[in-house]
Amino acid sequence: MRIFKEEQRFKQLWLIILMVISLLVPIGLIIAVYIKDPSSFSAIELVLLIGFLVLVSTLIFMFKLTTRIDEKGIHYKFFPFHWKFKTLEWHDINEAYVRRYDALSEYGGWGFKGGPLWKKSKGRAINVSGDIGIQLELKNGKKLLIGTQKKAETESVLATYKNKIENNV
Repeated sequence: MRIFKEEQRFKQLWLIILMVISLLVPIGLIIAVYIKDPSSFSAIELVLLIGFLVLVSTLIFMFKLTTRIDEKGIHYKFFPFHWKFKTLEWHDINEAYVRRYDALSEYGGWGFKGGPLWKKSKGRAINVSGDIGIQLELKNGKKLLIGTQKKAETESVLATYKNKIENNV
């Protein structure tokens, strides 16, 4: 019995820079308005508004993709969208393999992506960064790609459970 576990968060440098810039611009504008006319809002309102902007901007860094592969199947949770693990049992999976993908062109970016508004034939994707994922093709015809940063380890564990997929166990 082999078990694979992985946790991923949004921590890319380009994302952090983008978030800082997108936070500094509105804060700068708010402070400029306050300096120009201090009666436009109180100091408490100023602090609360800036605090709210900082809080909202940092929420993305709370997102966490957790993946687990074991003898029962593939389990995933993308907090805060999923509070409990979603489980795809081996008997529900037609194919499971690791592949390279293009997050932008195939799914419209990173996060919880896909569905009816994007290339429906690709299915859904849950990813945080990178271009390697576990491609799942389910018996019901649906597709799901779960991003991973551990290609070799994932391939090894999937090979261990390959017979469960092939034998519909």
